[in-house]
Amino acid sequence: MKAFLMLIAGILLPSLTLASGEGTSEVLDLTRSWFGYAAIALFVIAYIFVIFEEQLHLPKSKPVIVAAGLIWALIAIAYTTHQIPHLVEQGIRHNFLEYAELFFFLLVAMTYINAMMERGVFEALRNWLIEKGYSYRQLFWITGILAFFISPVADNLTTALIMCAVVMTVGKNNAKFVSMACINIVVAANAGGAFSPFGDITTLMVWQKGNVHFWEFFSLFIPAVVNFVVPAAIMHLALPNGTPEKAATLKYASGRIMKPGGVGIIALFILTIATAVSFHNFLDLPPVYGMMLGLGYLKLFGYYLSRRSRSWQSRAENPPGNAVDPYEFDVFSRIAQSEWDTLFFFYGVILSVGGLGFLGYLAVASEAIYVGLGPTIANILVGFASAIIDNIPVMFAVLSMQPEMDLTQWLLVTLTAGVGGSMLSIGSAAGVALMGQARGKYTFFAHLKWSPVIMLGYFASIWVHFLVNG
Repeated sequence: MKAFLMLIAGILLPSLTLASGEGTSEVLDLTRSWFGYAAIALFVIAYIFVIFEEQLHLPKSKPVIVAAGLIWALIAIAYTTHQIPHLVEQGIRHNFLEYAELFFFLLVAMTYINAMMERGVFEALRNWLIEKGYSYRQLFWITGILAFFISPVADNLTTALIMCAVVMTVGKNNAKFVSMACINIVVAANAGGAFSPFGDITTLMVWQKGNVHFWEFFSLFIPAVVNFVVPAAIMHLALPNGTPEKAATLKYASGRIMKPGGVGIIALFILTIATAVSFHNFLDLPPVYGMMLGLGYLKLFGYYLSRRSRSWQSRAENPPGNAVDPYEFDVFSRIAQSEWDTLFFFYGVILSVGGLGFLGYLAVASEAIYVGLGPTIANILVGFASAIIDNIPVMFAVLSMQPEMDLTQWLLVTLTAGVGGSMLSIGSAAGVALMGQARGKYTFFAHLKWSPVIMLGYFASIWVHFLVNG
């Protein structure tokens, strides 16, 4: 606790004087100015509104978007006063580009998920799971294990969204099960993404920087399993008994639950993920370009489905008859149903934290803990900071400082940054996205109730890491 308070003190009351990491004398040190203190206050106030979203009924994107705009306005005023506004433009463009890549990556992933839901893919999976007679407890483990093993390939956010869609359809009448299953999915997805070079944005950053090589990430597999299994085993005891009710299902023209094209969209989604990974691994292109190409796959496939619909064949907007047309498909309606509040929340977070980094706070905090506390304690605290702030800017700050660490410590910070966000629902992209997808059932306080158990798994995984890789 003392060490963690030192980290917070390093952010709020910095005792070191640093540039913003730009390597130029023109960069201002604003960490001890009223500009810096005002920016910190804005960010804290915005996050308080995010935490109490359920009580205030205020969408979480609104306060952080306002905070982001005001923080960068403060920075611009300070730099304009010193006649060097061009540095602010460079800084905000860099942060906005990072957001743009994340935005379009998520937009494509959400579009595919919405398309699969419209085709009845998850409804079919739901009924298959129910027909197998799985209980709530068995479903809890099945979705968690699937999230853990899909996350290293599909990334933790996409995986969490898919598994949450399954949970929402299978156990939608049991709010307690949905809440606990979502917590388990967040933990599992974050843990699964921690041992893969492209399973999480932070592991991707470490891989690109060259601190950990491709195959070295997989030595984190056993610690990641421990991180997932320990809290899941404890939560298992509190799960509701029984099995989900077998509800009536909608069957389409062919007599099947899944509409025509459902399997094709699944295959295209897998191809899209493979394209994104291949673009990065073999062509050194950002994964988002592969995802956008995947959106093109879906658009062409949607055109094929539309050509087979009665509305296309009759050239009528509302063809005769009341029967549901199983081939009717509009990709733009799938895009429109994306979680826009979540997408704009990421804008506010990335730009806000980017502004704090531009002011110098993240660099100050990183150097303070690595110099004053040593790498092991510092890397453990990185996980806690990731749960409060966000693992991406925290990891970026660590990589910018490039502290002297061996492979064991670089693997440790990769692990803690990846799984530390599981301790709070707002600590990872997966948690934030699921709060939107399972609105009202999976909430900040529902997750907070199980944070001590998740923290136990966090420390257990660190202990196992030193046993296996130390």
